[in-house]
Amino acid sequence: MPAPPLPSRPSPAELAARLRALPPSLGPVRLIGIDGYAGSGKSTLAARLAAALDGAPVIHLDDLASHDALFGWMPRLTAQILDPLARGAEARYAVYDWERRGYTRTAVVPPAPVVLLEGVGAGRRALRGRLAHLIWLDVPRERAWAAGRRRDGPAQAAFWRGWEAAERRHFDDDPSRPAADILMAPRCDS
Repeated sequence: MPAPPLPSRPSPAELAARLRALPPSLGPVRLIGIDGYAGSGKSTLAARLAAALDGAPVIHLDDLASHDALFGWMPRLTAQILDPLARGAEARYAVYDWERRGYTRTAVVPPAPVVLLEGVGAGRRALRGRLAHLIWLDVPRERAWAAGRRRDGPAQAAFWRGWEAAERRHFDDDPSRPAADILMAPRCDS
């Protein structure tokens, strides 16, 4: 097994150029996984990359997960998103509202040249064969979790206690970092 790639800090434009050059991995789509610990900056990177990719669609795994299935979203992801995109069709999926504890709206994802899939577990074993590229946000777990707890505030403290245990179990069983094509340290200057 080769050594993991070195941490890198490409700009969103540099990374976008690299991703556009990849062959499609899911029908006509280059599906890009952005994984890392909760609070590591995955959503921020996805937003910056989407802009550099002329508005590439972003699928947030938080929209597929729920209080009852933090990591049990793979069947929904496959049926509602991956299978349609692989056929070159538009994907539609129900979006979970974490405050209302239910699926309250529908999101639509076109089969764009590049589609970003961001969230904890975006590099899981069951997805790797469909990804054109896997980015791991290389932020130490405790630092990422501290940032996430600050972002979510004290009202979510109980949720975070349960989340940390679930995330730890997930990555113990199915680590994404060793499979990453790039280990990316967040940029402080962009």
